[in-house]
Amino acid sequence: MKTTANKIIGAFKQHSLTAMLIAAMVMTGCDKDKDEEEPPVENEEEIITDVTLVFTNASNPDEVVKAKAEDPDGDGVAELEVLGPINLDTSKTYNLTMEIFNSLESPAENIGAEISEEDDEHQIFFSFTPDAFATPVGNGNIDKASDAITYNDKDGNGNSLGLKTSWTTSSKVVSGGTFTVRLQHQPDVKTATSGASDGDTDFELEFVLNIK
Repeated sequence: MKTTANKIIGAFKQHSLTAMLIAAMVMTGCDKDKDEEEPPVENEEEIITDVTLVFTNASNPDEVVKAKAEDPDGDGVAELEVLGPINLDTSKTYNLTMEIFNSLESPAENIGAEISEEDDEHQIFFSFTPDAFATPVGNGNIDKASDAITYNDKDGNGNSLGLKTSWTTSSKVVSGGTFTVRLQHQPDVKTATSGASDGDTDFELEFVLNIK
């Protein structure tokens, strides 16, 4: 026959076990809630170390003008640095292609190809010295998204991308002008009317523009 003391000890053990089980269930539930509230980060920003603007004369594909920007430390404190000017001729049409890489990888990672694959999340915007080009006219679409740019590529929704564009220089000589490219990352933001201030800026580069 159990004594009163044994009964008390038994009851205490039973209550302690119950309390431990409840605590474990609560902790598991909290961890589950935490996992549900904190989904894995998506659309992680890419490291970009090299950007090259390649202007190819539409009438003479052997005539190529390149302008580069580099950031050798990648995700470090340094930013992309423009290395030289864009030197074009008057009254010529150029097809511009953008080459974008992460050279910290071996072999170098083609970020431009990734942008093309995620074309519905990116757009490249431009600004330039007014009247430097006969086509497009104006000063670019960084200040106003609806301003003219001759985009030669579209995303899956029919919206402009900007890895491929066309430019016809005017007959006017330009010395020490500017040509700016801005890559915007716009997941769940990009539309036919979204602009250069929508989303996050992956890079903005201002080149000196000379047309002679």
